[in-house]
Amino acid sequence: MIRSSVGDRVMVAFIYVFLTVLAFTTFYPFWNSLIISLNEGMDTSKGGVTFWPRVFTWDNYEIVFREEKLINAFGVTIMRTIVGTVASILATAIFAYGMTKRELIGRKYYMVMCIITMYFGGGLIPTYLLIRKLHLFDSFWVFIIPSLISVWNMIIFRTFFKELPQGLEESAKIDGAGNWGTFFRIIFPLSGPVLATLSLFTAIAHWNEWFVASIYIMNEKLYPIQTLLRQILFSNIASDQMANLDASALSRLNNAKTITSKSLSMATMMVATLPIVAVYPFLQRYFVKGVLVGSLKE
Repeated sequence: MIRSSVGDRVMVAFIYVFLTVLAFTTFYPFWNSLIISLNEGMDTSKGGVTFWPRVFTWDNYEIVFREEKLINAFGVTIMRTIVGTVASILATAIFAYGMTKRELIGRKYYMVMCIITMYFGGGLIPTYLLIRKLHLFDSFWVFIIPSLISVWNMIIFRTFFKELPQGLEESAKIDGAGNWGTFFRIIFPLSGPVLATLSLFTAIAHWNEWFVASIYIMNEKLYPIQTLLRQILFSNIASDQMANLDASALSRLNNAKTITSKSLSMATMMVATLPIVAVYPFLQRYFVKGVLVGSLKE
C-alpha cells in the first residue's frame, strides 16, 4: 500500500475545498431563483430570502400557467426544439456521411468552404436580407432552416463515421444495400453515443436561443419562451408584464395581492429552465464517449 505524503493530502484537501466552493457559487444563483419563485412576493421584497422559502406559496406558478402568452411561448419552444433537433441532426449526419466518401468529387473544396463558415459570418444585415428573400421572415421555419447544418457537429459525425469498421459498409453492399440503405440501416443505428450527445447540445441551443425571434419575428404568437422571458426581465416590469396578463391570470392575480413582478419573473424563468435541465441525467452516460469521438484525429 502506497502511503500519501503530507503535501499530497494537503493538495487533495485544497482541491476538494476549491471544487466545493466552485460548485456552490455555480449552483446557488439557480437555487436562490427557485426559492424566490416559491416564496410570497411581498415577503421576498423585504429581503433576507436566501436558502429556503420564508412564506411558501404556489401562487407565482399558478399565474404563469394561467397566462396565455407564456403557455403559447412554451409550446412554440417545445415544437421548435423537437423539430429543430431532429431536422438538424438528420441533415448534419447525412452531410457528414457523404463527406466520408473518398469518391465524392470536390470533397476537400466542400470541407474548406465549411471550415470558412466557422470563422466568418455573413453579418446581420446580409443575413436579414437573405431571410426576407427566402420568405422566412415572421415564420416558424426561421428557427429551423438557417441552423439546419452545424459544421462543428458535422466534423464530429464525420470523425465518428470514419472510425467505424469499413467491413460494415462492404458487407452491406454485398447484400445489395446502396448508400442510403447502408446509412439508415447500419451506420445511423450504430451512432447512439454521438447522436445522443449532439442531440442534447442541439436541443439546448434551440431551447435557449432568443436572438432569432427578436430580429426576425414580429408576431408575438411565434415568440419562444426565452424571447418572452427576456422581454419580461428587461422591461421595467410590473406595468408591462402584469398589464398584459389575460383575464383568468389577471383575476387570479387580483386575488393574490402578495405576488410581485420579481417573484413572477423568477417563476417564469424556472418554467423556462427546468425542462431542459431535466434531460441531462438521462443522457449523461453518453457524454464522455460521444464528446471524445470528436476529439480523435483522422
